[in-house]
Amino acid sequence: MALEVLHSQVKNSLSGSVFLDRGSIEEPPPPPPLRSYLCLSIFTCFCPAYPVNIVALVFSIMSRNNYYLGDYDGSKRLGRNALYVSVASIIIGLLIIAISCTVHFTAVRPS
Repeated sequence: MALEVLHSQVKNSLSGSVFLDRGSIEEPPPPPPLRSYLCLSIFTCFCPAYPVNIVALVFSIMSRNNYYLGDYDGSKRLGRNALYVSVASIIIGLLIIAISCTVHFTAVRPS
């Protein structure tokens, strides 16, 4: 069976030499686009929720590493985790900023 498949891909040239027919071999499909959200993760490092945004950056870097190793499903999963943790970091950072501004501007100062 395998010999028939290989024999169907081999053609003879006019001079009698044998060459492999490159047109019948299918090329692998292109890889899916990389979605590691690295820029968003770096942006969240400026938010005041420090342990959370570092985790988002680590997920993003792990996603890029898996993509370049050829693990596209793992890369997609880690990229999605990086997105979720980045959004959580932004929300937590905005809450911390809002609470600190509220406390600062509503504090009663002794006269």
